[in-house]
Amino acid sequence: MSEPSAVPERPSALLPRRLAALFYDLWPALALWMLLSALFTLGFTVAGHGARENIAPFSALQWLLWLSCWVIAGLYATISWRRGGQTLGMRPWQLYLRGETGAPLRWSTLWLRYLGGTVSLLCGGLGFWWALVDRQKLTLHDRLSGTRLVRIPRGD
Repeated sequence: MSEPSAVPERPSALLPRRLAALFYDLWPALALWMLLSALFTLGFTVAGHGARENIAPFSALQWLLWLSCWVIAGLYATISWRRGGQTLGMRPWQLYLRGETGAPLRWSTLWLRYLGGTVSLLCGGLGFWWALVDRQKLTLHDRLSGTRLVRIPRGD
């Protein structure tokens, strides 16, 4: 079996493009969260709770809903990255996810990237701001997962 060929170097995605793509990706994720919450609420109502009864704060059900929203957003991101290297939000900004070697990205790598990005966002975007001081303009979750977000100019 031959070694994967080196991928031609492309410009790294600049932080404003990354953040714009992340903002664009908020909308499909929000739609998925609404759908999941509606199904969750329907199941909660069918289980015998009143239609206007709230879930107790910090209950197991509330944590299950949060975890389910995180997983469904992760499925959206990882499936998009695996299928074409882009989410819907990355397309208008000409961003593409690739591995350092150019080999196809593994599921474990994609989920590691998603987890790192989540932790980064929960820490006030610290992992994203890292790209401002990194020589290669990589975020911490790029470094953690061995991936790189690159900009592909139109026409390539």
